[in-house]
Amino acid sequence: MRRRPDHPTRHGHPMRRTLAERIALHRAPRTPPRRGIWALLGPGLITGASDDDPSGIATYSQAGAQFGTSMCWVMLFTFPLMAGIQEISARIGRVTGQGIAGNIRSHYSKALLRVIVALLLVANIINLGADLGAMGDAVKLLIGGPGQLYVVGFGIFCTALEVFSRYERYVVLLKWSSAFLLAYVATAMVVRVPWGRVALDTLIPTFSLRTDYVVAIVAVLGTTITPYCFFWQSSQEAEDERIDPQARPLRDAPNQAPAQIGRIRLDTWVGMGYSNLISLFIIITTAATLHAHGVTEIQTSAQAAEALRPIAGPVTFVVFAAGIIGIGLLAIPVLAGSCAYALGEALDWPTGLSRLPLDARAFYGTIVVSTVIGIGINFIGLDPVRALFWAAVINGVVAVPLMVVMMIMAMSPKVMGQFTLPRGLWALGWGCTLAMAAAVGIMFVTW
Repeated sequence: MRRRPDHPTRHGHPMRRTLAERIALHRAPRTPPRRGIWALLGPGLITGASDDDPSGIATYSQAGAQFGTSMCWVMLFTFPLMAGIQEISARIGRVTGQGIAGNIRSHYSKALLRVIVALLLVANIINLGADLGAMGDAVKLLIGGPGQLYVVGFGIFCTALEVFSRYERYVVLLKWSSAFLLAYVATAMVVRVPWGRVALDTLIPTFSLRTDYVVAIVAVLGTTITPYCFFWQSSQEAEDERIDPQARPLRDAPNQAPAQIGRIRLDTWVGMGYSNLISLFIIITTAATLHAHGVTEIQTSAQAAEALRPIAGPVTFVVFAAGIIGIGLLAIPVLAGSCAYALGEALDWPTGLSRLPLDARAFYGTIVVSTVIGIGINFIGLDPVRALFWAAVINGVVAVPLMVVMMIMAMSPKVMGQFTLPRGLWALGWGCTLAMAAAVGIMFVTW
């Protein structure tokens, strides 16, 4: 049973617990806090892993197939930028006790918030539908059968777990789901890889002004740094604070800041490092197999898996396809959940996966409706490649103004109290914002 503690809300008024929640809290075991790195990982690890969703796998596979290992340096370049902006989003949630949408609603233009949230919902749902389709195609490749039936099954399964699982157990499940990404390390280990060339291309950037090369870099950057990750990690930090009876927003409990900010930094940098490392291995695998054999056009992750079968053998094909399915089980809840957090905070609904479904009907309803529409996308004949192109355009339109607002918010004492950004993180955040602005500009110029 879900529970949330009684403690002051952001408005200073105590939140009332339902009878069921009081019983659950009374029955909850009183266990000492766990120690160790695994216990400190949570929102950052889950967010980083979800960024390598089936649609992202398709983008990285295309980069490796088309350009070989010459794209490896991009993942090293994006790592600090991605980690920096995600740490900023996490700090906003933990310091204020609200997600990004809630803070924009409290301090900035509601018209801007409505536009950002509306575009986020559209992009997320398209992405969610494409990911469900990729998972269905992957199962069809592995065992045959009706791909659309698998799409429906995955949608129902992911939604049921997200709505009805106890929050603490669900978070642990999401953390362990990140291990599915190790499938792409395994694929790189079983194919013949020129590791000397990989090291050289990773550490020494090679750049070309060819339009297709520039567009590929923009696609990788846009896939790696995405708005839904900002909303999810920020809201998860606020959620974890809300369900901990001893925790308070850092703005109100500065004595908790050293431990929490240290945990956020570790969680975020490990999570984003893991995410980018897996992306690098996907590029390496497809470069050493598809590119080396003249296969340079990949449009979906399932196509990448299928193309691997005659080149790299059945084992590599099975592991690659299984990875698509496994990480999709993590990405679908994050995409649907970030929709619900953003919309719920924007409209001041009760939000949070730790709440009982009857206490947050609109929040859980958003998760259900988002997933149902995502399922429906696979039944209306929409071209998944074209849909993902438009999702990338929308994400680009959303990302830059959102990141500007986040940076202004993170440096505002009115929002963050004494916990405005240190200079190094400030520089990383603006560096990431400028890089995304350049990427979006190039995207429209080369359109």
